[in-house]
Amino acid sequence: MATSLYARIHARPGHEQAVANLLATLAPAVQSEPGNLAFEPWRETDSAGTFFVYEVYADDEAFAAHLAAPHCEEFNTALAEHVTGGKSELTTLDALLETA
Repeated sequence: MATSLYARIHARPGHEQAVANLLATLAPAVQSEPGNLAFEPWRETDSAGTFFVYEVYADDEAFAAHLAAPHCEEFNTALAEHVTGGKSELTTLDALLETA
């Protein structure tokens, strides 16, 4: 069963572009992971400092591999100084409808 989640990231004032750049660099690496089915970073329209990333992985093992990947570890280390709370907020999701 697929593992779906979203990450919400709140940039510290003045750090919005740094967060955007980190996400833009991370996205292609995550999208090329064998178990990644979706990695879509967004910036909230009404809040330039708030980012939303929709993610889907083939299963829990693929998500665990993502978290352990060097590019993910490097991203999280670099992100810490630019965001409130030092990290993104992860929320797992359950599908309401079956997908094909």
